[in-house]
Amino acid sequence: MITATKPGRTRLRASIALFAGLALLLGGCSGGDDSSSPDDTSQERDGGSATAVSPLTGLPAKHAPDKPVMVVKVDNTSSARPQAGLDGADLVVEELVEGGMTRLAAFFYSEHPKDVGPVRSMRDSDVGIVSPTGGKLLASGGAPGTTDRIDEAGIDVLTEGDAGFSRDGSRTAPYNLMVNLADAADGLEAGDAPDPYLPFDDKAVKRGKAVDSFSVSFSGSSTTSWDPTKGGWVRANGPVSPNDDFVAKNVLVLNVEVGDAGYLDPGGNPVPETKFVGDGKAQLFSGGKVVTGTWSKDDLDSNIDLQTRKGDPLKVPAGETFIELVPRGAGSVRIG
Repeated sequence: MITATKPGRTRLRASIALFAGLALLLGGCSGGDDSSSPDDTSQERDGGSATAVSPLTGLPAKHAPDKPVMVVKVDNTSSARPQAGLDGADLVVEELVEGGMTRLAAFFYSEHPKDVGPVRSMRDSDVGIVSPTGGKLLASGGAPGTTDRIDEAGIDVLTEGDAGFSRDGSRTAPYNLMVNLADAADGLEAGDAPDPYLPFDDKAVKRGKAVDSFSVSFSGSSTTSWDPTKGGWVRANGPVSPNDDFVAKNVLVLNVEVGDAGYLDPGGNPVPETKFVGDGKAQLFSGGKVVTGTWSKDDLDSNIDLQTRKGDPLKVPAGETFIELVPRGAGSVRIG
């Protein structure tokens, strides 16, 4: 394991206290806005005490997890078929990598599947993706400059040679590194509970344009298509059976600035870096509707703030969310 001293962050020191506080906040949000209305994910109460709430989904949890957030870098090309373990994730982020391809960062907190992967390398972009959780980053490695930046950000990395990692003989290298998260998490302590990754609410999207399906293009060679399914949205063209894929109650598309990471991959392709900081256009797909607004993120280790076009808070319905970090200008979203 690659370890580093974490920079100071404003975090609550007690997991239960944070979860309970968030639960009270969700339960008390009765005022209406442009985006939401009551839904069956409203906060439950037991004997007058607030139910714990997951910082990655906003959903009630039976107890505060005793392990840190585990973020696994998963290959997202046809060579990864079939991807494994995504159906056990709490949240997934798709980011641009070299050659116009994309890679996934799959967040695990409530469950630790025994087979996740194929695990691939990290990128500079992962600093802004992982830092808000204070969690562990699981990857096959990274370029020297990238590992330096990850280390400077205070992110602990688990990689091949650490507990839980193994090579699957039925797959072809380098697409055969898998991780058993139950084994990888064994012996790790939860530490401070992360703040909510998104501004969750216990209400469904109320106003917005009706949507049957949509697609998100990162480049001329990489497009993710989404179809409706029971419980939300599922990828129509992912390298995995839809029955084993991540089902997203929400798909959050954020237009982000993409620059040059400053080095080439082994094939000579420039490696892009998603600048997951600043602000831009946001589109929230949920409940068969899409709401357009804006996103902002003050620092790489800050959480995401969302607003409607009118400048009101835009809340994300509690549930599993897939975040698409689409290159500003080069990327696009097509509805229908």
